[in-house]
Amino acid sequence: MRFKDKVCLITGGTSGIGQAVCLRLGAEGGQVIVLGRDKIDGAETVRLITKAGGKAIFMACDLAKPRVISATVQKVLAKYQRIDVLVCDAAMMTFDPLLSLPLPQWDLLMLVNLRSLAQLTQLCLPHMPKGSAIVAVSSVHAHQTTANVVPYATSKGGLEAFVRGMSQELDRKQTRINAVAPGAVDTPMLWSNPNVKSGAEKIDKASVGTTEELAAAIAFMASSEASFVHGTTLVVDGGRLAQL
Repeated sequence: MRFKDKVCLITGGTSGIGQAVCLRLGAEGGQVIVLGRDKIDGAETVRLITKAGGKAIFMACDLAKPRVISATVQKVLAKYQRIDVLVCDAAMMTFDPLLSLPLPQWDLLMLVNLRSLAQLTQLCLPHMPKGSAIVAVSSVHAHQTTANVVPYATSKGGLEAFVRGMSQELDRKQTRINAVAPGAVDTPMLWSNPNVKSGAEKIDKASVGTTEELAAAIAFMASSEASFVHGTTLVVDGGRLAQL
């Protein structure tokens, strides 16, 4: 029970990797706050956690809206007075060549994928006790990418730079910050990718990871077992990058 009585705030908690993280931390004793936009999906995540004997609540939060983020964190702190674990998983992708991409789409993606991480870090850090942890979910696209996803790859590269930089501003014995970079994982984001659908991005189904495998890695990075891991990115891709 690595997260017994710890307050765990997870963005993107209504589906995919984020939902799997919620279930894992809930199973390990955490008080899970599921953040997402869809109330029905959020209620389902909470149901799964509580059915298994865990504790969870859902809070609707659109990460493209900074004022909503601020209000949501205030609600969490009013209820629990602290945040022990922050997992930033929510993200969006675009699938247009840069020359065809409306810049407002670039701005929206950066709000969701990168600015929200900075804002949540600012808001949560003053209320994160000794032994707390931040885990930001990156992507192998930060290291090796494909055409037509430049904003996404850029945001994930920026996310990893943010983690490295913030680690220099934090005392790891107080709050650690790290990233986890998934490869191909069996999520709606993967299979809805037009590059995957068209075959432009080749995916070997035998090498696709599960959300549970990613949740296990994220839970480790958020736990006290990783107390000497700080300011780095754990690549969890089944060896994909090593084969390139």
